[in-house]
Amino acid sequence: MAGVAQVGLLLVLLAASWKPLGDWMARVYTDTEHWRVERWIYRICRVDAGSGQRATTYAAGVLGFSFVSIVLLYLLQRLQPFLPLGFGRGTDDADTVSPAMAFNTAVSFVTNTNWQSYVPEQVLGHTVQMVGLTTQNVLSAVVGMAVAIALVRAFAARGGDGADAGRLGNFWVDLTRGTVRIMVPLAVVAAVVLVAGGVVQSLRAGVDVTNVDGSTHTLPLAPAASQEAVKELGTNGGGIFNANSAHPFENPNPFTNVFEIFLMLLIPVALTRTFGVMVGQVRQGVVLLSVMGGLWALFLGLAWLAEAHPNGPAAIAAGGAMEGKEVRFGVAGSVLFAISTTGTSTGAVNAMHDSLSGAAGGLAMLNMLLGEVAPGGTGSGLYGLLVLSIIAVFLAGLMVGRTPEFLGKKLGRREVTYAAVSILVMPTFVLLGAGLAIALPGTADALNNDGAHGFSEVLYAWASAANNNGSAFAGITVTSDFFQAGLGVAMLFGRFVQILAVLALAGSLVDRRRVPAGAGTLPTDGPLFAGLVGGTVLLVSALTFFPALALGPIAEALS
Repeated sequence: MAGVAQVGLLLVLLAASWKPLGDWMARVYTDTEHWRVERWIYRICRVDAGSGQRATTYAAGVLGFSFVSIVLLYLLQRLQPFLPLGFGRGTDDADTVSPAMAFNTAVSFVTNTNWQSYVPEQVLGHTVQMVGLTTQNVLSAVVGMAVAIALVRAFAARGGDGADAGRLGNFWVDLTRGTVRIMVPLAVVAAVVLVAGGVVQSLRAGVDVTNVDGSTHTLPLAPAASQEAVKELGTNGGGIFNANSAHPFENPNPFTNVFEIFLMLLIPVALTRTFGVMVGQVRQGVVLLSVMGGLWALFLGLAWLAEAHPNGPAAIAAGGAMEGKEVRFGVAGSVLFAISTTGTSTGAVNAMHDSLSGAAGGLAMLNMLLGEVAPGGTGSGLYGLLVLSIIAVFLAGLMVGRTPEFLGKKLGRREVTYAAVSILVMPTFVLLGAGLAIALPGTADALNNDGAHGFSEVLYAWASAANNNGSAFAGITVTSDFFQAGLGVAMLFGRFVQILAVLALAGSLVDRRRVPAGAGTLPTDGPLFAGLVGGTVLLVSALTFFPALALGPIAEALS
């Protein structure tokens, strides 16, 4: 009953926030006026805020900004010994981060993955955590939102030969507004709530405690609440402590647990309302919301059932699969967190996913392999589901023999090609990466388990990297140069190739004139289309990943 109450409270909070936050974000990205602080930023950065950008220019802005962010974050880690507040390794000074780890971490946080192959409280000081990681937690999320909004504008555009023809907006304006008007205010409020709930916020290196045997031990401290707020709100997931949201300093009680899950889901869910408002058809947003909610509820129910009725003798004797879970959250709170974090590309964890039952671990993995659209990451969930909606409309057009249309835009070869490229990037790197990790000599030494579970650990790692999730089964050691570089490349391509395909799709759609619906137009604002999109999501994932899942989590669940 406690678990049901948590789900009920979560749904009430999301329902109360959906309209006001969704409407606010729509106003932010359509407002013709600039705030004073925004004008200062444009003046300093020499941005022409009044000019629109075509898809190629918008994409160049995304790539250029992200490249500079990776370089700066890499340098922060390499120069860490010269920075103030360099607490680490239990001393007042932090060492420099190795080149491979610094590359992996820089790519991870800029791509909104937040995969961590290190112990944060031992490796990184407060300056790198705050100036580097927390900043990228905000900016990488805002970049994802900007790309989603560019695609929404393409659907909303009427086409034609006006002054704004072919324009998707201005990336630098979208980046600034998303930061100043959305992420930072929400993060400040969320951080205050977390501090009130007991989350640590301190610039001290640690506090000395005396153990029961008389020995002393240092408990690391950190500015956890501020990073926790943006890590969940921006669907980032990188913890300031190694135990992530299972650590009592990051997530001390059931209240903060539910609140952090709420933060994960808040912006991805509200963006469906933003989409509906910007295209002038709110019901279209409701359809996307129903697909996201239906998939989330399906996976939550199945995973909860698997964890509450495990097939292991020890778990049966204990009355539930409590291994790897915090007692203060229990099975219900842990499963709710696990399904939400893998469905939103967050990657934060409040339990050891490696200890989930075969079926529940497989569902968490499959949740990522859906493309993380239930409800998906901040921005990436919306544009991912819109791409899959285009695939669904195309399939429906094939079945009835008509030219597919979506929101008044006819879909041709170019649009379907860009959509196909977008959904094929992630499976390519997941399957190729996992295959290489298993096949290459020496890489198997990174596994702490063999058989089906060992394969699941490898598959989960590449699924997490290519989907920009960041969570891990944690039974695999990924500190070798192969994994640092390989997973880093998967993060880069999994993020930016998809973004380029989405922006190319937006550039193709923005010039197409909107046509009125005809007798052969497939209605896309009702339950039939919602079922079609949901079925397409499951079908694409099932056909792509079923053989790999059969070797790992399915085999483990049936054993």
